[in-house]
Amino acid sequence: MTPAEVAARGWDAVDVVFVTGDAYVDHPSFAMALLGRLLEAEGFRVAILSQPDWRSCKPWKTFGRPRICFAVSAGNMDSMLNHYTANRKVRNDDAYSPGGRIGLRPDRATLAYCQRAREAFPGVPIIAGGVEASLRRLAHYDYWSDTVRRSILLDAKADLLVYGMGERPLVEIVRRLAAGEPLDQLRELCGVAYRLGVVEAASCRFTEEEKILPSYEQVAADKSAFAEMTRRIFEETNPDNSRSLVQFHGRETVVVNPPAWPLTEAEIDRVYGLPFTRRPHPSYGRRKIPAFETVKTSIQILRGCFGGCTFCSIAAHEGRIIQSRSEKSVLEEIGRMAEQPDFTGVLSDLGGPTANMYGMNCGRPEARKKCRRISCLHPAICPNLATDHGPLLRLMESALKAPGVKKALVASGIRMDLALQCPEYIRAIARHHTGGRLKVAPEHVDPKVLGLMKKPPIGAFEQFSKAFQKASKTSGKEQYLVPYFIAGHPGCDLPAMIELALYLRKHNLRPEKVQDFIPGPMDVATCMYHTGLDPFSGKPVFVPRGDRQRRLQRALLQYYKPENYRDVRAALVEAGREDLIGSGPECLISERSPKIIKERPKKRLANRQTNSGYRPYRRSAKRRSAS
Repeated sequence: MTPAEVAARGWDAVDVVFVTGDAYVDHPSFAMALLGRLLEAEGFRVAILSQPDWRSCKPWKTFGRPRICFAVSAGNMDSMLNHYTANRKVRNDDAYSPGGRIGLRPDRATLAYCQRAREAFPGVPIIAGGVEASLRRLAHYDYWSDTVRRSILLDAKADLLVYGMGERPLVEIVRRLAAGEPLDQLRELCGVAYRLGVVEAASCRFTEEEKILPSYEQVAADKSAFAEMTRRIFEETNPDNSRSLVQFHGRETVVVNPPAWPLTEAEIDRVYGLPFTRRPHPSYGRRKIPAFETVKTSIQILRGCFGGCTFCSIAAHEGRIIQSRSEKSVLEEIGRMAEQPDFTGVLSDLGGPTANMYGMNCGRPEARKKCRRISCLHPAICPNLATDHGPLLRLMESALKAPGVKKALVASGIRMDLALQCPEYIRAIARHHTGGRLKVAPEHVDPKVLGLMKKPPIGAFEQFSKAFQKASKTSGKEQYLVPYFIAGHPGCDLPAMIELALYLRKHNLRPEKVQDFIPGPMDVATCMYHTGLDPFSGKPVFVPRGDRQRRLQRALLQYYKPENYRDVRAALVEAGREDLIGSGPECLISERSPKIIKERPKKRLANRQTNSGYRPYRRSAKRRSAS
């Protein structure tokens, strides 16, 4: 990460400079560490340029001219989601920065980082990747500017874009560049997107094997074309049968090859077996990195998700095919963690994107080669899906017995409809793997909204809750479920939100934290938000728009809070549900406004700047009008 460290290794130059918007943490949950370690294991010299000052290209010259390429990533999150709340307000902290400090990366970091790399060393190949680039690889709706933006490839001017998790294509690209192959010969790789300039695009003839999407100009002007584009993109996510996607942007063209094939068990074991220190870089001193503190003692046992939730980008980035590590690999990582002097014996999370998909995939390979389903679990669990929890139960039991381990908790999301297929799994979770409270995500109660989310009916939550409470009682433990719900999702109107509030009151649930729907790039629900259409059925979808509508829905989730009284009342009156205002047992709120006790203002954090958001010299989150 520093020239001194490069010199200490005896290197006269570096092969790859990995630019990242996150603080450098040598932990497998951080992409720059995982990919950097993998390239190192392949024999390449890698330098990490972490959170560089983007106002000039000087930081990009820190390690001199890289022999092979720049690898550029905005970080583990889209930089816009990292900077702004659902209300488009600047966040107060950055979980991926030392001390939680804000202002250490720009908006749309991939663009700035690629442009500075080009400025610093013209001619050095630039490979863009990470979540931000991956989910913006084609024309996409950008919530923060409320516009349809072009593919990030055209604005970043990267030579290649690697989408998805990236190990397989990135290693192949670096290896072949090192061997002297030109960039245009790398365009056939799976998991790669590239740009065709005006001359190339004019002379290129696409075959029937490519899937032509509506052009950028079409999707920017016509919402039905945007919905059609979204449907086609998600129909081409299965590596077994996906075709290249082609999208014209004026006189230029973006081509997205089929996704890279998932890693085999041996390959993923190798990746997670690399010599990570599991520590932040020493230069940060005592400044803690919040995201690292969350995952410091966690173990990722799988990747991918076949749930297909429309508000989630996991499947679009990691894929629908589950990649599971071997039990041996997981136990070896636990052993390395147990040797660290500050390990308390508690594994904070034994899971992944969805905790209970370990070892599960399609049980009929011949059917998977033809399948274009978006979800293997909705509207019902696919009969071809292998749902055996046996391998996961054995792994969880082995983790508990590992030397030095006192507890092995499961904190990742449990897919409840899947868990109901195995009562023994629910009993094991309640008996051994819950720290008193277990987070689950029913998300809503309205069948129409849940259908648009591709989530199971609320009955699945109720069945799971009943089974979990019974298992907890049998184990002599008093434990609780902490359910998460979303406000403002497409399809959710005030009557649906009121039904959710009534459900919460009936079951005595008082969520302290609620989720506001944020339209992230490439999500199916984002398409619904932008177009007002379900891209798969073509039917209209109600969309709660504007700050007021979103505020009313959020208030209904926490109807019991005195400070939300006026908004809850306004929502009930607007929906014609004044019958829920009064003193009766069926009422949500009383006739009289409660007294609101004002809390003492919190002290300003030492690292919070009064005039900074993501840019240290900006005084507000609003953009100044052009002069």
